[in-house]
Amino acid sequence: MSALSSVATAFSGVGGKVPIFMVERRFAEELEAASQVIDGINRINEEEGVRWLYSFLSSDRRKTYCLYEAPSPEAIRSAAARAGLPADVIVEVSDRLLPDGAIAAI
Repeated sequence: MSALSSVATAFSGVGGKVPIFMVERRFAEELEAASQVIDGINRINEEEGVRWLYSFLSSDRRKTYCLYEAPSPEAIRSAAARAGLPADVIVEVSDRLLPDGAIAAI
């Protein structure tokens, strides 16, 4: 069983969901993500029980806003440190606010 599967199983009793976090990262240099780098990050994340869902890049490619499933902010910080990535702000999110004003679960 992978670390992510273990995390998902551990949280299945809490609404059946793993918590979701938004992570803001600031890079000193413009971000260039090569496939080998991404593969390494994904391996580290799996070992830490973290799943990267997707990221938004700022137009200058110096800031990202990333969505993750993880058991805790500490797991994200640990994975980021191992991967050599900043994790400037980590916020747990639970809902989406839709354009019609409705709130929907993530």
